Amino acid sequence: METTFSPLASKVNNVFVHVSDLKKSSEWYCRLLGLPFDPNDVESPVFNIPVTSETGLTLDDHTFDPGFELNPSKHVLFNFYVKDIDGAYRFIKELHINVVKEIERIGDFAYFNFEDPDGNVLMVCNC
Repeated sequence: METTFSPLASKVNNVFVHVSDLKKSSEWYCRLLGLPFDPNDVESPVFNIPVTSETGLTLDDHTFDPGFELNPSKHVLFNFYVKDIDGAYRFIKELHINVVKEIERIGDFAYFNFEDPDGNVLMVCNC
């Protein structure tokens, strides 16, 4: 295949998660990631989770889009990396977060899936 010029960078810049309650979801994601949370920092329609990687995480409640219909994804939207899959699993369970797929191990690779407050499916994996 011939390489052609593209103005698009070959990296994912930001992930958007569509939510129904921006403050509630912002607090949930911050708690999940062990980040400080101040409800005064949340202003519709979006909240950027202060992640420490190149790829950003934005929650969007579509305040200015009255025709928007929230349809949570039952397919994994993205994953969070962890070194200790078992410790991450215990942490998720301690937070009473709904696990929708138990830990699956394939050689050294392991993952499990869980839901955010709107029912979007997310993954934790060690690779």
